[in-house]
Amino acid sequence: MAIQSGDAVGGDGRAGGGGQGGGGTDVVNRLKADSVGLVGVVFMAIATAAPITAMTGNLPIIVGQGNGVGAPAAYVFATVVLTVFSVGYVAMARHITAAGAFYGYISHGLGRVAGMAAGLLAVLAYIVFEASIIGFFAYSLRGLVSSQLGVDLAWGWYALFGLLAIAVMAWFDLHLTARVLGIALVLEITVLSAVSLAVLFSGGGPDGFAGEAVNPLNAFRGVGGSGAAAAGLGLFFAFWSWVGFESTAMYGEESRDPKRVVPRATLISVVGVGLFYVFVSWMIVAGNGVGHAVDVANGLVPGKDGNSLFFDPLGAHLGAWAVKVFQWLVVTGSFACAMAFHQCAARYLYAIGREGFIHPALGRTHPRHGSPHVASVVQSVIAVGLVLAFLAAGMDPYVHLYTLLALLGTMAILIVQTLCSFAVVGYFHVQGRHPETRHWFRTLVAPVVGGVAMAGVVVLLVINKDTAAGAASDTLLFRLIPYLVIGTFLAGIGLALYMKNRRPERYARMGRIILEDAAERPQAPVPV
Repeated sequence: MAIQSGDAVGGDGRAGGGGQGGGGTDVVNRLKADSVGLVGVVFMAIATAAPITAMTGNLPIIVGQGNGVGAPAAYVFATVVLTVFSVGYVAMARHITAAGAFYGYISHGLGRVAGMAAGLLAVLAYIVFEASIIGFFAYSLRGLVSSQLGVDLAWGWYALFGLLAIAVMAWFDLHLTARVLGIALVLEITVLSAVSLAVLFSGGGPDGFAGEAVNPLNAFRGVGGSGAAAAGLGLFFAFWSWVGFESTAMYGEESRDPKRVVPRATLISVVGVGLFYVFVSWMIVAGNGVGHAVDVANGLVPGKDGNSLFFDPLGAHLGAWAVKVFQWLVVTGSFACAMAFHQCAARYLYAIGREGFIHPALGRTHPRHGSPHVASVVQSVIAVGLVLAFLAAGMDPYVHLYTLLALLGTMAILIVQTLCSFAVVGYFHVQGRHPETRHWFRTLVAPVVGGVAMAGVVVLLVINKDTAAGAASDTLLFRLIPYLVIGTFLAGIGLALYMKNRRPERYARMGRIILEDAAERPQAPVPV
């Protein structure tokens, strides 16, 4: 299939004949439609948030160094803020369907220059996220294989194996990936739910249900009354647990009836993940006991670490076998997360490539599977290159590869999310587009509040970046992170201005390839 763009792209950015340019048309490859349904899009989005990785990786930090007993309250606050952010986001999704998501939204709302700058930031974020999560996957898998099977291989072999498996599955259409992610996601949610429900039905822990854990005021208090700095650290890690939920919009071209699927999938992902995080974190704190949970998270209990917050109640209620299963699901969950981020990165590269930027070959789709196979291969090569670079430098897969690239990607994507909020206001109110959708709360108040709140999260990241980086904070890459983000943003501005002056026909197409027929596809069975 193909859509018409290029000279035929009209002033409103829709594809079709007879646009402003009046010249011929360029054929632009389209991703395979009807590859995934509502459930599949939700699975893809939640997989990028990686609940089991977010809980085991972030909750101990929030409990031990952030909000203490108020860790669940921090998740309550993050849920509210991200839901408000999503209100404006889904309003855009009802009118703009494109694989570039943020890139397309910001291009329409704030202009092409801001759109290209944000697009390159999003590309940077999703490119490094895959390699980052593969670092966590390799670290976890190596430890498990060594302890349970007695085989000890260098972490690089596990990382390359994971990247190869992802590359093979990404070659096919999105339906295959959605099925694999769905299985992994159901398993990790099942085990987290099992331990949480066990605590719930047993009446809580030593302190009962610890009702103060969900008191909203405790979201702004540091552990043990330590102050605003610790509370800020906890809130940042709570928000970090959601990174990737916004990927729903990237699958609009491949979903059935995207004008409805994408908004619904976004809200289901944000609210569903938020309620799940609140429940699990509350039961884990209660199951361990308030004071004991803080001590365990801080490593003050001999023989215990952050993982013990989960292992102890799991073993006590379900047995040692459940702990072993949980450890393996951490591995499969991180693999699923890396695969979901690979799909995000490939679609951003594809979106920019099909508009003639970087290289047009990136915009090709597989003749049979309809997947962005060229962009996918390029993303795999980049991810392998990053892993090999960290290997050559003798760095650790968890301390360095996972942590540093996650910080880099998170800083970039939070800035893009902030810009996207204000793009909603620009699109509906400054430009006056779609008065039937324009609303004082949904497209004005909610985006402004969400944008300001997201900007606040960026500030929290900057303030707490040393603590978040841990032992990796003394590396050159850590010191370069802010400059890499700023440099990428400025490069996007420079590229857009260059195109405006030297390639005006490409500049006119920037961020403007969207699907006019997104809600008018032939009837077909809807896959999950």
